Amino acid sequence: MTRRTFLHVGMPKTGTTYLQDICWSHRDALRAEGLLLPGTGHREHLWAALDVQQSTERLARRNPRAPGTFERLRGEIAARSEPDALLTHEFFCLASRKQAARVVEALAPDEVHVVVTARDTAGMLRAGWQERVKNGSTATLRDTADASRTGSEFSWGTWDLAGIVRRWAPAVPPERFHVLPVPSRDEPADQHWRNFASVLGVEGTYDASQEAANSSLGLVEVELLRRVNAHLADFLGEQDRGRWIRGYLAEGHLRDDGGAPFVLDDDLLDDCRERSERAVAVIRRKGLHVVGDLDRLLVPPSAGQGRGVDTVSDTELLGAATELVARMLADVRRLTDGAESEGGDDGGDGGEASGRRGALRGVVSRLRGSRS
Repeated sequence: MTRRTFLHVGMPKTGTTYLQDICWSHRDALRAEGLLLPGTGHREHLWAALDVQQSTERLARRNPRAPGTFERLRGEIAARSEPDALLTHEFFCLASRKQAARVVEALAPDEVHVVVTARDTAGMLRAGWQERVKNGSTATLRDTADASRTGSEFSWGTWDLAGIVRRWAPAVPPERFHVLPVPSRDEPADQHWRNFASVLGVEGTYDASQEAANSSLGLVEVELLRRVNAHLADFLGEQDRGRWIRGYLAEGHLRDDGGAPFVLDDDLLDDCRERSERAVAVIRRKGLHVVGDLDRLLVPPSAGQGRGVDTVSDTELLGAATELVARMLADVRRLTDGAESEGGDDGGDGGEASGRRGALRGVVSRLRGSRS
């Protein structure tokens, strides 16, 4: 039987967290079907993606256990008894052409398949700017769209589909390069998972009804967070940014389920249209395997409808900021009430510390799942 390894290399903001959460929450069931997820969790796949691209010193600053992760997972894949294996993280897509080739060669003699989930480029840029701000940046949308920015996780290195195809496609035959456009909202809610599962060759029944992860911010909320970030100089570490800026502020208190959509300036929108058209042309020319509607990767006419980023008023920002302060004050009250009720009457440091730990559980429970 042919042994296969699937490399789900991205792109970011294309339902990757949704698909990964399904895989990790059904890891045993997938293994029973013959598909191994090596490692202990999502973070190791993140480290593996960065491990093939970054220096050991830079990776060690992220986490001392991160260097060498790809080789550890590769060893687990090589020793497996299952016919198939899956590595999945969106930051694999930033690898250079040589790095992509080395990854595929390292997984030999397995038959390697590359899987790319994708969306139109205007949607990528809008979501990518939000994601950059949620990770502590003060950059404007226009600064983020700078065409010269290609080397970071929040840049055209991960948002430009044509570039990703050109770097990864030479490493595998075209029939083993799978492009999965994100389905439209008119399709079944679990269609993205169905398409992904069809490529992996799994047929079991899996709960694919999870809520969408990494929810978007409204236009006012993302601009407010961008300005707040300028005052968070003490929150520079990966853990601080992931837990407090992204987890607590952005996804805990600023997430917006009905905010006004925003549009790109005409020149940015034209650039995105050109990038999307170029990507579709490359996919067709190379004869890659597409699961879904390839035209979904083109910028839709609706991308030009909505508000511009520069239309956010100080009044709107003040309103969002006052609501944020009120929510945060409610958290402080819960923490204080918890500390007083659990601290006991002895007034000792041990009782007070215990009470505060208990009071923190309600807040921390929202943060544990944050992916920094």
